[in-house]
Amino acid sequence: MIGRLSAIVLSVVLTLPQAASAQQGERYVPGIWIDPDGCEHWVMDDGAEGFMSPHLRRNGTPVCHKVSRCAIVPTDTMFATGSAAIAPGGVDSLRSFFASNPANGFVIEGHTDSRASDASNQALSERRARAVAQVAQQTGARVYSVRGFGESRPVATNATAAGMAKNRRVEILCLR
Repeated sequence: MIGRLSAIVLSVVLTLPQAASAQQGERYVPGIWIDPDGCEHWVMDDGAEGFMSPHLRRNGTPVCHKVSRCAIVPTDTMFATGSAAIAPGGVDSLRSFFASNPANGFVIEGHTDSRASDASNQALSERRARAVAQVAQQTGARVYSVRGFGESRPVATNATAAGMAKNRRVEILCLR
């Protein structure tokens, strides 16, 4: 499960002033990448080249998090079919979860079954993950990453209704 975090990036886009950049408007995207072991790395990428270095504490040890799946939200109970609007009761449930969870931050991942096209499933999984992340952020929770995987990471077969229901989910990973 930790291997699923191979590309978590917390990004902020800044535009450097002309004096600091050879080209006006050159964009640098700094952020924190969390490797599969849960350790943070500072990253900087201007689109052509970049660098990455470990994020270290003052004593020289790496900043690492314990990563665990702390919730699976079955989307059948949280969203209408094909929708990314969270039901009112679902919003209250998510707010309560995020407000009471002691994690340092969260990774939100959306998943679908295989009924629609790949593109449609990818977009729906991203919208649903963003909807859950928005509730988390409204409670003051730190969200490190929001990703949609569409139908690419099933946990059950898509050949049965029960399996498809298990694949329609939003997973919340906790970083401690």
